[in-house]
Amino acid sequence: MTAEPAPDVRMLSATPVLPASDLARSVAFWRDLLGFDVLHHADGYAVLRRGAAGVHLWEASDESWRGRAGDRPVVSGAESFLAGTASCRVQVSGVDALFAALQPRGIVHPDAPLRDQWWGSREFGVRDPDGNLVTFYEAREAGPRPE
Repeated sequence: MTAEPAPDVRMLSATPVLPASDLARSVAFWRDLLGFDVLHHADGYAVLRRGAAGVHLWEASDESWRGRAGDRPVVSGAESFLAGTASCRVQVSGVDALFAALQPRGIVHPDAPLRDQWWGSREFGVRDPDGNLVTFYEAREAGPRPE
């Protein structure tokens, strides 16, 4: 059963929230290598923005799950094993110029180089210090689907 959305509601944007094992290290990556401004960084949470794109980071450094008996569930929501399990896509204008700026910094993921995708984007990926994948893309005309 599909719920009918309220007719007067429009979704305007979504903000990724990525887990980070070392919040200061991740904030530095987003600020120094990707050019984001830090709007907030305290109490295990950070908010960053570059242009209209925003990202939030939360510290996933709880190690108390290690050695827990099987009858005690993991419930903090900040367990260290969560860092590096997320991904997000950031739409940009000028993906080729962004790629040219980031390529010399050695952060472009070797399995996600700049390329045109059949579904209608030109994109490349980087991994943050924990391994979360960040894909930068620019919308293009979709091509034929490969067989």
